[in-house]
Amino acid sequence: MNFLESHREAIKGIVVESTFNWYWLVDTLTDSGYKVHLANTTAVQKYNGLKHCGDKEDTFWLAELLRLDVLPEGYIYPKEERPIRDLLRKRAHLVKLRTSLILSLQNIVDRNCGIRIKVNDIKRRREDRVAPYFEESDDLSLTGKVSKEAIDFFTVKILEIERFVENKLELKQPYQYLLSIPGIGKILGLTIMLETGPVERFAKVGNYVSYCRKVSTRWTSNDKTKGKGNKKNGNKYLAWAFSEAAEFSRRYDQQAKTYYNRKMQKTNFMVAHNALAHKLARAAYHIMKDQMPFMPDKLFTS
Repeated sequence: MNFLESHREAIKGIVVESTFNWYWLVDTLTDSGYKVHLANTTAVQKYNGLKHCGDKEDTFWLAELLRLDVLPEGYIYPKEERPIRDLLRKRAHLVKLRTSLILSLQNIVDRNCGIRIKVNDIKRRREDRVAPYFEESDDLSLTGKVSKEAIDFFTVKILEIERFVENKLELKQPYQYLLSIPGIGKILGLTIMLETGPVERFAKVGNYVSYCRKVSTRWTSNDKTKGKGNKKNGNKYLAWAFSEAAEFSRRYDQQAKTYYNRKMQKTNFMVAHNALAHKLARAAYHIMKDQMPFMPDKLFTS
């Protein structure tokens, strides 16, 4: 930071690209008293006509966007909330890994025994309901044993994270009504709270749902498709959270299940699932913004 000191009075702001490792740099600059702007790299457009472009040219371009006050900026999450948010992201990662192992084990049982074993039977830790399917083959028996032990290991670690987070963090006032949405428990509620941040930064519900990756991306002209946009633009953790909520609500909430089945009659299960997740994301936005409990009649009548 010493090389910046001689220019401190002339520096109006410092732009940092929102790459995966921006935390330490933004925190260091902020603690040193500089005004930091986090550039939204997916929204920054290159200057057309350039024959050469590199890090140096990118730096001048970001500075020019800042000078013109047209720099697309990302949200800088509070430093104190990032560690617990990253812990919940690690939980989501472990859940995905466990799911891949469960699906693999289900396929092995299905191929060799012609039986579709239930997920809850695989996840049961106090009783091994997997081993009996592979008793006649030592090779398959080891396959089932290794898979079951790995799944149980991930389950233990997921529960460990959940207990830690539940004892350390509570839903803040603007987010407490999230628990009234079918399919959203405390862990998903905390995930949505930490990934969303202040809901006021989203001007409209469409902005929030787009940030959650729950809108389709398509370019049209004269009712003809002309291409697609970046479907990965947005927060993948919110996309995952509302996808999980949609699956749970479809299983355990009758109105959500009825809506899902109505969509299924017109299309396939993936479109129906995404439609339900889209609905829940819209509901979450209004609940966080208006401070009111979930109203299923308003959500599932359309």
